[in-house]
Amino acid sequence: MLTTQDAAKKGFVWLVGAGPGAADLITLRGLKLLQGAEAVVYDELANGDLLQNCPAGCELHAVGKRAGKHSATQGEINALLVSLGSAGKKVVRLKGGDPLVFGRAGEEIEALRAAGLSFEIVPGVTAATASAAALGLPLTHRDFSSAVVFVTGHQCAANTDALDWGALARLRATLCFYMGVRRLPEIAHNLLHHGMAAAMPLALISEATRSTQKITITTLGEAERMAPEEIVQPALVVIGEVVRLADFADRVPGMVAKAAG
Repeated sequence: MLTTQDAAKKGFVWLVGAGPGAADLITLRGLKLLQGAEAVVYDELANGDLLQNCPAGCELHAVGKRAGKHSATQGEINALLVSLGSAGKKVVRLKGGDPLVFGRAGEEIEALRAAGLSFEIVPGVTAATASAAALGLPLTHRDFSSAVVFVTGHQCAANTDALDWGALARLRATLCFYMGVRRLPEIAHNLLHHGMAAAMPLALISEATRSTQKITITTLGEAERMAPEEIVQPALVVIGEVVRLADFADRVPGMVAKAAG
């Protein structure tokens, strides 16, 4: 890690996690970096209220990146970060959630390294833990789940072998699908086809931690039959027995937790 003095001489890029939605869930370090930034490159999923912390004269670069709606390609974003850093600026790359969890930070890191630019990664609260908090459910529980799996929904089409569906269906784990809501029926179909029970609890959490937050609790079997207009996007999909422990689960018929003895 370089010092602030080094950053001022050479330019420096911070990949900062903005957190899951609510502006006050960014880390203190991330907030401080925004307050001293000379340029901010931000995603659509990052809370726009955070930009109010940037100083006067700070360059603001919107690069979009919501499922199916990109205002800039990843290559263009990489080039912008390199250009700003090479100009000697203190740059904050503001990403929704955590930069290292399906945030394509790896590609940006490669571009910065190739350009000889220094960078630092500032973690953020990722959507899975924020959604679990919103639901009041633990992602792990000694009676229900001994593991958590983060899966990208971009690889969930029925005609792809990028995922081992059999392994996912057999795991005693909580499955968290990011960017998978558009493929929810396919996700449900694949898991059912590989032996997961139709009664397995499933939760959809949209806009977690924001005032517009929406939560749906259902089952894997029901999810396979959901129409696209029934699904609020973007949303995180959580599948596993721990969903029975959610705050709202007792309002769903048959969704009662029964811990192992």
